[in-house]
Amino acid sequence: MMNQSQNSSFQAGEAKGQAQEKTSQMADKARDAAQSAKESCQEAGQQMQAKAQGAADAIKDSMGMKK
Repeated sequence: MMNQSQNSSFQAGEAKGQAQEKTSQMADKARDAAQSAKESCQEAGQQMQAKAQGAADAIKDSMGMKK
């Protein structure tokens, strides 16, 4: 049977473990959100690049500059 001091130590250790797990979960969520934002930005950049290339090609076509 545990005495009061051992019980308090056990509960403190348990609380510390739970806090560490919660911190780890929050860090994982933040990392996932950052990765998602990065991918969204990359996709948006690729779309903008494709639109700019399309506009440049249209101008070249209209001016007879296309090879």
